[in-house]
Amino acid sequence: MNGEVECSVCHAKVPVPAAVSKAYDSHRSTVSSRQRALNVLLVSGDCVLAGLQPILVYMSKVDGKFKFSPISVNFLTEITKIIFAIIMLFIQARRIKVGDKPLLTVSTFMQAARNNALLAFPAFLYAINNYLKFIMQLYFNPASVKMLSNLKVLVIAVLLKIIMRRRFSTIQWEALALLLIGISVNQLKSLPEGSSALGLPVAAGAYLYTLFFVTVPALASVYNEKALKSQFDTSIYLQNLFLYGYGAIFNFLGLVITAIIQGPGSFNILEGHSKATMFLICNNAAQGILSSFFFKYADTILKKYSSTIATIFTGVASAVLFGHTLTINFVLGISIVIISMHQYLSNQIKDEVPSSKIEMAEAHDQRVKEPIYVNVTDSVASEAKHRHGSDERQPLLPV
Repeated sequence: MNGEVECSVCHAKVPVPAAVSKAYDSHRSTVSSRQRALNVLLVSGDCVLAGLQPILVYMSKVDGKFKFSPISVNFLTEITKIIFAIIMLFIQARRIKVGDKPLLTVSTFMQAARNNALLAFPAFLYAINNYLKFIMQLYFNPASVKMLSNLKVLVIAVLLKIIMRRRFSTIQWEALALLLIGISVNQLKSLPEGSSALGLPVAAGAYLYTLFFVTVPALASVYNEKALKSQFDTSIYLQNLFLYGYGAIFNFLGLVITAIIQGPGSFNILEGHSKATMFLICNNAAQGILSSFFFKYADTILKKYSSTIATIFTGVASAVLFGHTLTINFVLGISIVIISMHQYLSNQIKDEVPSSKIEMAEAHDQRVKEPIYVNVTDSVASEAKHRHGSDERQPLLPV
């Protein structure tokens, strides 16, 4: 809902921001210690998984090339995530209370599938992005890939403002500009002279890959967040089942197209895999699952900044394992990125909707001729009771 709601008691005009969904607006109206703990857990897990991802991809190369089909890794990753989602759905279904809507019925599944059809779009973009990750590794070292991926933050911010009407302060935009400066400092003279990619000069090839590598996942992340939050009442494991199902279909089509072009022999999805690729599949699956919790219960910007922190882990690990040099450009670039992240997170616009405003907005939808009476005192007391009561006893993640 957009516009303002007038209180019939004090006649004050209360602005009501554009809603993603009423369920999500009610959820974000209370910032609790449980939510902060969940954010710390998500960021910590993502730092480890995102930091390991380019390392495992680099370890999967043999003589600078992949002996396996990158699409096969993506397909096996989606299958792994589907199995996890199904297991968690069964566990969640067994814990449903009497009177709650059942999860594992045909009608529930079909209705949820219709309501979450938007997930097919980010699934398609993710299928493209997962292939681009392997292509980038052929022309950049792991630390550089991680730094380039941080460009997504600026693109995501623009898309969030356009698609989800997210508000950003001036200092936050400056922090994002500072992020670009940090990335540029790290990339100075990072490409070997005389190299080439696909017959193009290396600079042109690098810019072309970076353009797709940044815009495709940024668009996928924003639409994924929009799709998950617009159906906030739907189980996240059920939503993940749809997302990963679409992803498996798109990657399977990629395998079929590859087999048509290269011959039936290339359809063997297990060909060329090693222990490193098995670890890569498990890591990618865990990272994808964790990302869904970011998009539904936190936000895309927090997810990308946590990936930025993982750059330090990636740089140090690649230096220790593969002998890559940590240049002064990398150290300065990381320092600027960390300052940018601190500026951004410490200057967020407090646009959470107080519970009293949510109640007024819902009452405005339902009223016909009756005046609206909002007891702000009761709302604040109820919110305080929620924060200090049941909040601490609930698990961090839905089970």
